[in-house]
Amino acid sequence: MHWYTITPLDVLMFRDSKPFSPGEGSWAEGLFPPMPITLFQALRSLLPKSDNRNNGTQDDLKFLGPFLLDSEHTLWLPTPKDLVCLYPQGVDRKVASDGWVEIQRLQPVCYESEKWKHLVFDSTAISPLVVDKQWGGTISPPKSWIKAEALFDYLDGKKNNSNWHKKDFCSKPWDTQVLPHIQMQPDKRQVKDSDGYFTEVAVRMKEGWCFIAGFSKEIPESVVRLGGEGHRALVSPLQNTSLEAQLNSLSTGDFCRPSSTSKYAYLLTPGLAPVEESRYSSYPKDWKDKLKGCATDKALLWGGVSTLRKDVKDEVGKIIKTREEFALLPQRAFVPPGTVYLFKNEVETNQHILPNKGGKWLDTFEKLSYGKLLWGRN
Repeated sequence: MHWYTITPLDVLMFRDSKPFSPGEGSWAEGLFPPMPITLFQALRSLLPKSDNRNNGTQDDLKFLGPFLLDSEHTLWLPTPKDLVCLYPQGVDRKVASDGWVEIQRLQPVCYESEKWKHLVFDSTAISPLVVDKQWGGTISPPKSWIKAEALFDYLDGKKNNSNWHKKDFCSKPWDTQVLPHIQMQPDKRQVKDSDGYFTEVAVRMKEGWCFIAGFSKEIPESVVRLGGEGHRALVSPLQNTSLEAQLNSLSTGDFCRPSSTSKYAYLLTPGLAPVEESRYSSYPKDWKDKLKGCATDKALLWGGVSTLRKDVKDEVGKIIKTREEFALLPQRAFVPPGTVYLFKNEVETNQHILPNKGGKWLDTFEKLSYGKLLWGRN
């Protein structure tokens, strides 16, 4: 892999999969950080088309990312979803986000415990995860990004409940920016009554922050289109060689393969776990009997299912009623990075959360490192 920083030169807008059209109340939000294929296509567009015939496809190209890099060249990755912060009584977690005194890892519920033995759980489902400690204060997830160095210590079993640091985590390093768009009537200084107004919610990364991604081809420093029309980013080869060891650990290091002591796995990039045709879950169907638990912020079942609301209008355009329709939104089907899988005695040997069967599209997912797992060492 050749590693590149992608520094936004403007706001960024990566549209999600929801249908959208201008009109009254139209509100277009985006997806951030973007899917791997978005950054991959941006980097691929910089390859010389005359180099070889494969440059027009991804047949011989590989990609890993995107991740985040700050102004001090610190690598940041999604925080594991099985971590929770314990706040003492009287501390408002929303005001004092670093006011926690301890970090715990969620554990599968013990059905024989005095606290849980009188509750009935679904015997066909995996065990719920709980905080295995009596606590009188507030419990909340940590900030959404973790230093790569701290994540490696977590995977290596070096992190316990008391040796986490405030500086190991950071909140999202970007702000949203609302961009209203209007379309004027011809020869008038008035907005069109119909389809004349809509709003986009763009993202502006904080100063000094950028993406970092691995690409299997060497490309020079260039400016590339990224996201919405007119938005640009500066693509530069990584100059900081001290990061190479961490980046290599993500691509080909020891954490990329389960060991004899592995009992849990961390999802590095968005994965896809089908359970039925066009239905997706947070974990593969054939993993169910092997899992003790799954820590994620996505619905465990039917993750790609959504509801679309459509307005029904009369002949003059007045809304009569709103109709709800079943829909499958592709981006909601993906398992979010940071999801953690806890295994029983038998560990799954797959290195990716992807379907077992597929055609050309599955080859693309594998080459773009979708669903890549990092394995804990204890």
